[in-house]
Amino acid sequence: MRIATMVKALVGILLWIVVALCLLLTLVPPFLDRIYYEGGETAHFDGQHFANPDGETAPAPALGFAFLAHRIASANRQPPWPASVAVRQSRPPARVDGQGMRVTWIGHASVLIQTQGLNILTDPVWSDVAGPFGIGPKRVAVPGVPLADLPRIDLIVVSHNHYDHLDKATLKALWQRDRPLVVTGLGNDSVIGQAGVPARGLDWGQRLTLRPGIDVVVTRNHHWSSRWFADRNRALWSSFVVTLPGGNLFFAGDTGWGDGKWPVEAAALGPVRFAAIPVGAFRFKPGQMAADAHIGPRDAIRVWDGLGRPWALPIHWGTFRLSWEAYRTPPDMLAAMLRCGRTDPARFAEHAIGQGFDVPAIGAPPSAPNDDGIARCRAEGRFDRFR
Repeated sequence: MRIATMVKALVGILLWIVVALCLLLTLVPPFLDRIYYEGGETAHFDGQHFANPDGETAPAPALGFAFLAHRIASANRQPPWPASVAVRQSRPPARVDGQGMRVTWIGHASVLIQTQGLNILTDPVWSDVAGPFGIGPKRVAVPGVPLADLPRIDLIVVSHNHYDHLDKATLKALWQRDRPLVVTGLGNDSVIGQAGVPARGLDWGQRLTLRPGIDVVVTRNHHWSSRWFADRNRALWSSFVVTLPGGNLFFAGDTGWGDGKWPVEAAALGPVRFAAIPVGAFRFKPGQMAADAHIGPRDAIRVWDGLGRPWALPIHWGTFRLSWEAYRTPPDMLAAMLRCGRTDPARFAEHAIGQGFDVPAIGAPPSAPNDDGIARCRAEGRFDRFR
């Protein structure tokens, strides 16, 4: 018992030494800062840093390290996660032509969408660890499609530069194999270029034409960016709309709720047929329902509603442990909230990693979710069982 106490104390001392060193590094930003983008001032760029026009999200470095220390110290009190989960990997078709649309969840925010003869990939991450130098959260679920079985990719969209979304090793492998078009927000093209991969960096509202009638549009969301200690918000974060003849594709990227206007702005570009919406990494303390930088199931339903209630896939859960909630809390809470909201849960439902599914043509959307019903269920404690 005495030895265990001494070891615990030693680990605590070493942890705080690491935190202190990290804090010291943030005091010398000239040695660590990175300039990813240079341009004129806009409503969300002051000439040096990007910002959310509806309010700031990025934590100060000191707060980030304090949070990390708390996470490590409280790890044994967090809901358990599996060390690994079974994944039935698949091999998608080479192409899906015409109005057909097939979607395969690779894991986390990586989604393959096949339609109109195009293979579109969002935030591709095949690495085992989401972090620098092999340090960070480890995968508990292998990618739903082995990289070797992935069809030739035509378009990749990268939402921002956090390691669980921008994986230079994966991007390099895909570029060397397929030479896809890579589209991202301003400044992330510089980060991606470090891997020898050319990318097109666009601002919110800008678009690039793939072929007549099919554009990729960089759209607003609510987040922050960083690859290192002192490069906060040097690159832009974004969501994406891909305009398509049979109805648009929307990828929310990684986002908090913010002012909640950005889903409606995306829907104004045309009816949305399919959306990939994050539901996980929202509980950074017990009972929390959302964080400023991440939406949970409640706000994900609001995003889905603002988009016109299309067929949607809940993403950003079940691959890397990034926050407090239990492994299955995001999809199970989402399903429970949709039932309480008395709307069709099948249109925004969990699909297994690696198991592709067909998205129907646009039809009449289901009834709008009943906010009062969801609030009543919460007041009655129906969501308290979700840790």
